Amino acid sequence: MQIILEHPEIERKIFRLAYQILEQTIHQQHLFMGGIQGNGLILAHRLKEIMDAYGGPEVVVFEIIINKDEPWSEPIQLSIDDVTLKNGYIILVDDVINSGKTMQYALIKFLQQATHAIKVLTLVDRQHRRFPIKADFVGLSLSTTLKNRVEIDLSSSKFFAFMS
Repeated sequence: MQIILEHPEIERKIFRLAYQILEQTIHQQHLFMGGIQGNGLILAHRLKEIMDAYGGPEVVVFEIIINKDEPWSEPIQLSIDDVTLKNGYIILVDDVINSGKTMQYALIKFLQQATHAIKVLTLVDRQHRRFPIKADFVGLSLSTTLKNRVEIDLSSSKFFAFMS
């Protein structure tokens, strides 16, 4: 196991990502931030805290509940009513993008109705794609081998990311 990011580095990346969102959404009144269950949701809440402290659009965080191993096996659920998102500016948030499979299936859910914009945010982008997903907001781009696995712990008081 190799530590690739420690707590202070992750915090700085989260702050930078929050500022980038604020810069790009300056003319938006509302912003919907959908966190993929687990770390994606934790990250979305942390981004909202930072953004709320500095002004900008009203941020509504919601959870995207998806089977990460087999996203086609059961319906994707949201902790918010789909109608609320109509014509909204949506940011899909996850901690790591590996193959892009989870994010691709989540994206399909939002393409079923009219939206103003859909952006993708990730703390670590592994850059190995089997699915056509591109992150608009990236904390760290990382070139790895297909055998490497990147994991992030955002659940404890000291965040860290490691590669095995």
